[in-house]
Amino acid sequence: MENQTTVAEFVLLGLSDDRTIQVFLFLVFLPIYLITLVGNMLIMLVIRIDPQLHTPMYFFLSNLSFLDICYSSVTVPKMLENLLATKKTISLSGCVVQIFFFIFMVGTEIFLLSAMAYDRYAAICNPLRYSIIISHRVCVQMVLGAWISGFLDSLVNTLFLIDLHFCGPSYINHFSCELPLLLQLSCTSTFANEMVILTFSMTLGFASLLLIVASYVRIIGTILKISSSEGRQKAFSTCASHLSVVLLFCGTAFIRYMRPASGYSDTLDKLVSIQYSILTPMLNPIIYSLKNKEVKTAVRKLFKK
Repeated sequence: MENQTTVAEFVLLGLSDDRTIQVFLFLVFLPIYLITLVGNMLIMLVIRIDPQLHTPMYFFLSNLSFLDICYSSVTVPKMLENLLATKKTISLSGCVVQIFFFIFMVGTEIFLLSAMAYDRYAAICNPLRYSIIISHRVCVQMVLGAWISGFLDSLVNTLFLIDLHFCGPSYINHFSCELPLLLQLSCTSTFANEMVILTFSMTLGFASLLLIVASYVRIIGTILKISSSEGRQKAFSTCASHLSVVLLFCGTAFIRYMRPASGYSDTLDKLVSIQYSILTPMLNPIIYSLKNKEVKTAVRKLFKK
């Protein structure tokens, strides 16, 4: 066997190698991360203490807020650390752990957004049977199903990393460890890993997307059949926030992972990753606060108290 040096740690090149820009980026992303934490915790608190928000839709929203806190905490703290650190490294095991939790959170969020789409479909298309279709037991089962599915998706993808060998280079041109970038640095064949990614993306990812699209096709069809404009506006307002979040998260995620190889750009990949892994968790509570009257009313009551 040939003697090969095993890479024990990787260097994250980040967003810039200019020290001044790094400090500026730290001052930009630190408030974003804090807003993400405070905004999502505020949504969870409001839903918890307001009895009027103890409904299936807000049960899902509370779980989405908790998930967004976990999701942003996978990559942002390490990125903030590296923006100020001289040695911007991450161990191989640390990189694999970050990839595991990143895929775990992304997969769970996609499945949870699918569950929320089905909830809106049941509420608008089957209002008389809504309490039977979406009972509290069903809500808990759907949320647990989302977390378990995300965990299994992540477990399968990261288990295949154990057999890979890394002998250099050790530079990752990104601000965090991502599976496609790590596979590019492997000295051994990554065919099995690529097949697993393709299989899970095609089955789980597109199945979730299909459920979301099918739900909204039925929702839009039902809304258009409502005779009064006030009724149509009220029906659409109940799912406008969720639709905005779906487009924001799924749109940028699919651009990142489904873009053609010929259009590859490190800068574009970083910008898209910032959008769905840093900005989206911050924007979700803002979107639900601005577009949802019940949440706005509950927030006002909380601050008055």
